Amino acid sequence: MNDILIALIIGTIAGIIDVVPMIIQKLDKFANWSAFFHWVVLGLIIPFVDWEIQVWLKGLIIGELSAIPILIMVYSKNKRSLIPILVFSAILGIGIALAGAKFI
Repeated sequence: MNDILIALIIGTIAGIIDVVPMIIQKLDKFANWSAFFHWVVLGLIIPFVDWEIQVWLKGLIIGELSAIPILIMVYSKNKRSLIPILVFSAILGIGIALAGAKFI
């Protein structure tokens, strides 16, 4: 149970990091909540995936793959947002994987 709590904390921190710029840009509250919970859930997934690859690479792959549905939804409304979404997905996915490897 302790590992799950730590994973939730890691995901919550990643969610906050992702949502702060969105709040500053005054984006829709539903987009903010969606992004926040996206990272909370990934905090519960990424550390527990057992792939025989480098930890950072696992986080990068899962972070980018999980961004695909978001990219599809955002594409029609704001193509300029695709690059920031991909960059944040890479950074936060790697961050969750590294934090999970260290603390879980």
